[in-house]
Amino acid sequence: MTVDQSRLHIAIQKSGRLSDYSRQLLRDAGLRIQNGKNDLTARVENFAADLMFVRDDDIPTFVSDGVCEFGIVGENVLAEYALGEGEARFEIVARLGFGRCSLRIAAPETSAYSGPDTLRGARIATSYPCLVRRFLEERGIDAEVVKMRGAVELAPRLGIAGFVCDIVSTGATLEANGLRAVETVLDSEAVLVRTARDIGERKTGLGESLLSRIDGVLATRDSKYIMLNATEESLEKISAILPGAEAPTIVPLHGRPGHFAVHAVCQESVFWETLQKLKDAGASAILVVPIEKMMM
Repeated sequence: MTVDQSRLHIAIQKSGRLSDYSRQLLRDAGLRIQNGKNDLTARVENFAADLMFVRDDDIPTFVSDGVCEFGIVGENVLAEYALGEGEARFEIVARLGFGRCSLRIAAPETSAYSGPDTLRGARIATSYPCLVRRFLEERGIDAEVVKMRGAVELAPRLGIAGFVCDIVSTGATLEANGLRAVETVLDSEAVLVRTARDIGERKTGLGESLLSRIDGVLATRDSKYIMLNATEESLEKISAILPGAEAPTIVPLHGRPGHFAVHAVCQESVFWETLQKLKDAGASAILVVPIEKMMM
Protein backbone atom coordinates (compact mmCIF):
# COMPACT_ATOMS: atom_id res chain seq x y z
CA MET A 1 0.00 0.00 0.00
CA THR A 2 1.49 3.33 -1.09
CA VAL A 3 0.72 6.31 1.14
CA ASP A 4 0.28 9.67 -0.62
CA GLN A 5 2.32 12.07 1.51
CA SER A 6 0.56 15.12 0.06
CA ARG A 7 -2.75 14.15 1.71
CA LEU A 8 -3.98 13.88 5.30
CA HIS A 9 -4.53 10.41 6.69
CA ILE A 10 -7.28 9.75 9.22
CA ALA A 11 -7.38 6.44 11.11
CA ILE A 12 -10.78 5.14 12.20
CA GLN A 13 -12.03 1.81 13.48
CA LYS A 14 -12.63 -0.67 10.67
CA SER A 15 -16.07 -1.83 11.81
CA GLY A 16 -18.60 -1.48 14.59
CA ARG A 17 -20.67 1.35 16.02
CA LEU A 18 -17.68 3.64 16.55
CA SER A 19 -16.77 3.20 12.90
CA ASP A 20 -20.30 4.09 11.81
CA TYR A 21 -20.38 7.19 14.02
CA SER A 22 -16.93 8.26 12.79
CA ARG A 23 -17.92 7.97 9.14
CA GLN A 24 -21.09 9.95 9.78
CA LEU A 25 -19.14 12.70 11.54
CA LEU A 26 -16.84 13.05 8.55
CA ARG A 27 -19.77 13.04 6.15
CA ASP A 28 -21.46 15.74 8.21
CA ALA A 29 -18.23 17.72 7.88
CA GLY A 30 -18.73 17.60 4.10
CA LEU A 31 -16.26 14.83 3.25
CA ARG A 32 -17.41 12.56 0.42
CA ILE A 33 -15.94 9.14 1.18
CA GLN A 34 -15.34 7.19 -2.02
CA ASN A 35 -14.92 3.53 -1.10
CA GLY A 36 -17.04 0.99 0.74
CA LYS A 37 -16.73 -0.43 4.24
CA ASN A 38 -14.63 -3.49 3.45
CA ASP A 39 -11.60 -1.66 2.02
CA LEU A 40 -8.52 -0.95 4.10
CA THR A 41 -8.43 2.64 2.85
CA ALA A 42 -10.87 5.10 1.35
CA ARG A 43 -10.20 8.25 -0.63
CA VAL A 44 -12.09 11.45 0.11
CA GLU A 45 -13.24 12.91 -3.21
CA ASN A 46 -13.55 16.58 -2.26
CA PHE A 47 -10.79 17.01 0.34
CA ALA A 48 -7.11 16.08 0.34
CA ALA A 49 -7.51 13.23 2.82
CA ASP A 50 -7.60 9.44 2.93
CA LEU A 51 -9.19 7.23 5.58
CA MET A 52 -7.43 4.18 6.96
CA PHE A 53 -9.59 1.45 8.53
CA VAL A 54 -7.75 -0.38 11.32
CA ARG A 55 -8.28 -2.08 14.69
CA ASP A 56 -9.15 0.39 17.43
CA ASP A 57 -6.09 -0.48 19.51
CA ASP A 58 -3.83 0.23 16.50
CA ILE A 59 -5.09 3.79 16.05
CA PRO A 60 -2.95 5.35 18.84
CA THR A 61 0.15 3.72 17.31
CA PHE A 62 -0.65 5.01 13.81
CA VAL A 63 -1.18 8.55 15.10
CA SER A 64 1.74 8.51 17.55
CA ASP A 65 4.12 7.32 14.82
CA GLY A 66 2.83 9.93 12.38
CA VAL A 67 1.58 7.34 9.87
CA CYS A 68 -1.80 9.03 10.27
CA GLU A 69 -2.05 12.69 11.16
CA PHE A 70 -5.47 12.22 12.80
CA GLY A 71 -7.44 9.41 14.38
CA ILE A 72 -10.84 8.84 15.95
CA VAL A 73 -10.67 6.45 18.88
CA GLY A 74 -12.20 5.72 22.24
CA GLU A 75 -10.58 7.58 25.12
CA ASN A 76 -10.23 4.27 26.99
CA VAL A 77 -8.03 2.83 24.22
CA LEU A 78 -5.98 6.02 24.04
CA ALA A 79 -5.41 6.18 27.79
CA GLU A 80 -4.34 2.52 28.00
CA TYR A 81 -1.85 3.06 25.16
CA ALA A 82 -0.44 6.24 26.69
CA LEU A 83 0.14 4.56 30.06
CA GLY A 84 1.77 1.56 28.43
CA GLU A 85 4.08 3.57 26.19
CA GLY A 86 5.06 6.16 28.78
CA GLU A 87 5.10 8.93 26.16
CA ALA A 88 2.07 10.35 24.38
CA ARG A 89 3.04 11.64 20.93
CA PHE A 90 -0.45 12.89 20.16
CA GLU A 91 -2.98 15.33 21.54
CA ILE A 92 -6.74 15.24 21.93
CA VAL A 93 -8.15 18.06 19.79
CA ALA A 94 -11.90 17.35 20.10
CA ARG A 95 -14.26 15.36 22.27
CA LEU A 96 -16.87 13.94 19.92
CA GLY A 97 -19.83 13.12 22.15
CA PHE A 98 -20.44 9.58 20.86
CA GLY A 99 -19.15 6.16 21.86
CA ARG A 100 -19.74 6.95 25.53
CA CYS A 101 -18.98 4.14 27.96
CA SER A 102 -17.23 3.46 31.28
CA LEU A 103 -14.38 1.19 32.27
CA ARG A 104 -15.73 -0.42 35.43
CA ILE A 105 -14.67 -3.03 37.95
CA ALA A 106 -17.35 -5.65 38.47
CA ALA A 107 -17.91 -8.28 41.13
CA PRO A 108 -20.09 -11.40 41.17
CA GLU A 109 -23.64 -10.55 42.22
CA THR A 110 -23.45 -13.04 45.07
CA SER A 111 -20.25 -11.62 46.59
CA ALA A 112 -20.00 -8.94 49.26
CA TYR A 113 -18.38 -5.64 48.31
CA SER A 114 -17.76 -2.78 50.74
CA GLY A 115 -15.53 -0.44 48.75
CA PRO A 116 -12.09 -0.44 47.09
CA ASP A 117 -10.43 -2.08 50.13
CA THR A 118 -12.33 -5.24 49.19
CA LEU A 119 -9.95 -5.53 46.23
CA ARG A 120 -6.85 -6.00 48.41
CA GLY A 121 -5.14 -9.28 47.55
CA ALA A 122 -7.70 -10.04 44.86
CA ARG A 123 -7.17 -11.00 41.22
CA ILE A 124 -8.75 -8.68 38.64
CA ALA A 125 -9.10 -9.83 35.02
CA THR A 126 -9.06 -7.07 32.38
CA SER A 127 -8.05 -6.02 28.87
CA TYR A 128 -6.91 -2.68 30.33
CA PRO A 129 -4.11 -3.64 32.76
CA CYS A 130 -2.39 -0.22 32.77
CA LEU A 131 -5.57 1.68 33.66
CA VAL A 132 -6.48 -0.83 36.37
CA ARG A 133 -2.97 -0.69 37.90
CA ARG A 134 -3.16 3.11 37.97
CA PHE A 135 -6.54 2.92 39.69
CA LEU A 136 -5.15 0.56 42.33
CA GLU A 137 -1.92 2.52 42.85
CA GLU A 138 -3.80 5.79 43.36
CA ARG A 139 -5.71 4.12 46.20
CA GLY A 140 -2.76 2.26 47.68
CA ILE A 141 -4.32 -1.13 46.98
CA ASP A 142 -2.18 -4.21 46.36
CA ALA A 143 -3.98 -6.56 43.97
CA GLU A 144 -3.00 -8.81 41.06
CA VAL A 145 -4.03 -7.70 37.57
CA VAL A 146 -4.62 -10.55 35.12
CA LYS A 147 -4.47 -9.48 31.46
CA MET A 148 -7.04 -11.03 29.12
CA ARG A 149 -7.66 -10.30 25.45
CA GLY A 150 -11.37 -11.06 25.53
CA ALA A 151 -14.21 -12.87 27.30
CA VAL A 152 -13.24 -11.02 30.48
CA GLU A 153 -16.69 -11.58 32.00
CA LEU A 154 -16.06 -15.33 32.15
CA ALA A 155 -13.05 -14.99 34.46
CA PRO A 156 -14.91 -15.41 37.80
CA ARG A 157 -16.89 -18.38 36.49
CA LEU A 158 -13.69 -20.08 35.27
CA GLY A 159 -11.85 -19.34 38.51
CA ILE A 160 -9.29 -17.09 36.79
CA ALA A 161 -10.09 -14.02 38.90
CA GLY A 162 -12.55 -12.88 41.53
CA PHE A 163 -13.21 -9.53 39.82
CA VAL A 164 -13.21 -8.18 36.29
CA CYS A 165 -12.69 -4.74 34.79
CA ASP A 166 -14.22 -4.10 31.40
CA ILE A 167 -16.01 -1.56 29.23
CA VAL A 168 -19.65 -1.06 30.18
CA SER A 169 -22.25 0.70 28.05
CA THR A 170 -25.62 -0.61 29.20
CA GLY A 171 -24.53 -3.20 31.78
CA ALA A 172 -26.43 -5.97 29.99
CA THR A 173 -23.32 -8.11 29.41
CA LEU A 174 -22.35 -7.93 33.07
CA GLU A 175 -25.86 -8.84 34.15
CA ALA A 176 -25.98 -11.78 31.74
CA ASN A 177 -22.83 -13.14 33.37
CA GLY A 178 -23.98 -12.67 36.97
CA LEU A 179 -21.82 -9.59 37.61
CA ARG A 180 -22.48 -6.10 38.95
CA ALA A 181 -20.39 -2.95 38.51
CA VAL A 182 -18.85 -1.69 41.77
CA GLU A 183 -16.17 0.88 40.78
CA THR A 184 -15.62 3.26 37.85
CA VAL A 185 -12.04 3.38 36.58
CA LEU A 186 -12.59 5.72 33.61
CA ASP A 187 -15.47 7.45 31.83
CA SER A 188 -14.82 7.44 28.11
CA GLU A 189 -16.08 8.80 24.79
CA ALA A 190 -14.74 8.98 21.26
CA VAL A 191 -12.08 11.64 20.73
CA LEU A 192 -10.29 13.13 17.76
CA VAL A 193 -6.52 12.94 18.18
CA ARG A 194 -3.74 14.61 16.21
CA THR A 195 -0.12 13.51 15.96
CA ALA A 196 2.45 15.59 17.80
CA ARG A 197 5.00 15.02 15.04
CA ASP A 198 5.88 17.76 12.56
CA ILE A 199 3.66 17.26 9.50
CA GLY A 200 4.75 20.22 7.40
CA GLU A 201 3.04 23.44 6.41
CA ARG A 202 0.65 21.99 3.80
CA LYS A 203 -0.71 19.23 6.01
CA THR A 204 -0.93 21.61 8.97
CA GLY A 205 -3.18 23.85 6.87
CA LEU A 206 -5.31 20.89 5.79
CA GLY A 207 -5.57 19.79 9.41
CA GLU A 208 -6.77 23.20 10.56
CA SER A 209 -9.39 23.19 7.81
CA LEU A 210 -10.57 19.71 8.87
CA LEU A 211 -10.74 20.76 12.54
CA SER A 212 -12.74 23.86 11.64
CA ARG A 213 -15.30 21.71 9.83
CA ILE A 214 -15.55 19.19 12.66
CA ASP A 215 -15.85 21.96 15.27
CA GLY A 216 -18.72 23.35 13.21
CA VAL A 217 -20.47 19.97 13.15
CA LEU A 218 -20.09 19.53 16.90
CA ALA A 219 -21.32 23.06 17.57
CA THR A 220 -24.51 22.53 15.58
CA ARG A 221 -25.56 19.22 17.16
CA ASP A 222 -27.49 20.76 20.03
CA SER A 223 -27.49 24.32 18.74
CA LYS A 224 -30.63 26.10 17.63
CA TYR A 225 -31.27 29.48 16.06
CA ILE A 226 -33.91 31.41 17.96
CA MET A 227 -35.79 34.40 16.56
CA LEU A 228 -38.35 36.37 18.56
CA ASN A 229 -39.83 39.82 19.02
CA ALA A 230 -39.56 41.76 22.27
CA THR A 231 -40.16 45.15 23.80
CA GLU A 232 -37.26 47.27 24.97
CA GLU A 233 -38.26 46.76 28.60
CA SER A 234 -38.08 42.95 28.31
CA LEU A 235 -34.76 42.68 26.44
CA GLU A 236 -32.53 42.24 29.47
CA LYS A 237 -34.67 39.54 31.03
CA ILE A 238 -35.07 37.67 27.73
CA SER A 239 -31.33 37.77 27.03
CA ALA A 240 -30.68 36.18 30.44
CA ILE A 241 -33.09 33.32 29.67
CA LEU A 242 -31.70 32.38 26.23
CA PRO A 243 -29.88 29.05 26.86
CA GLY A 244 -26.17 28.97 26.14
CA ALA A 245 -26.30 32.07 23.94
CA GLU A 246 -23.65 34.73 23.56
CA ALA A 247 -24.74 38.34 23.01
CA PRO A 248 -27.84 38.15 20.79
CA THR A 249 -28.39 40.27 17.70
CA ILE A 250 -31.00 42.93 18.43
CA VAL A 251 -32.59 44.87 15.54
CA PRO A 252 -35.33 47.57 15.77
CA LEU A 253 -38.62 46.53 14.18
CA HIS A 254 -39.68 48.81 11.33
CA GLY A 255 -42.72 50.91 12.17
CA ARG A 256 -42.88 49.72 15.80
CA PRO A 257 -40.94 52.06 18.10
CA GLY A 258 -39.67 50.35 21.24
CA HIS A 259 -39.98 46.86 19.70
CA PHE A 260 -37.08 44.71 18.56
CA ALA A 261 -36.28 41.48 16.75
CA VAL A 262 -33.91 39.25 18.74
CA HIS A 263 -31.80 36.60 16.98
CA ALA A 264 -29.51 34.22 18.89
CA VAL A 265 -27.55 31.00 18.42
CA CYS A 266 -28.23 28.85 21.48
CA GLN A 267 -25.63 26.18 22.10
CA GLU A 268 -27.71 24.27 24.61
CA SER A 269 -30.93 22.32 24.23
CA VAL A 270 -34.04 24.45 23.88
CA PHE A 271 -36.98 22.93 25.74
CA TRP A 272 -40.67 23.86 25.74
CA GLU A 273 -40.17 25.11 29.29
CA THR A 274 -37.58 27.57 27.95
CA LEU A 275 -40.02 28.87 25.35
CA GLN A 276 -42.65 29.39 28.04
CA LYS A 277 -40.17 31.35 30.15
CA LEU A 278 -39.32 33.53 27.15
CA LYS A 279 -43.00 34.17 26.49
CA ASP A 280 -43.63 35.01 30.15
CA ALA A 281 -40.72 37.45 30.02
CA GLY A 282 -42.36 39.32 27.14
CA ALA A 283 -41.20 37.53 23.99
CA SER A 284 -43.60 36.98 21.09
CA ALA A 285 -43.49 35.32 17.65
CA ILE A 286 -40.83 32.86 18.95
CA LEU A 287 -39.29 30.71 16.24
CA VAL A 288 -36.72 27.94 16.84
CA VAL A 289 -34.94 26.40 13.84
CA PRO A 290 -32.12 23.83 13.52
CA ILE A 291 -28.71 24.87 12.25
CA GLU A 292 -27.41 22.78 9.36
CA LYS A 293 -23.89 24.21 9.18
CA MET A 294 -21.86 26.65 11.27
CA MET A 295 -18.25 27.72 10.84
CA MET A 296 -16.64 28.58 14.15
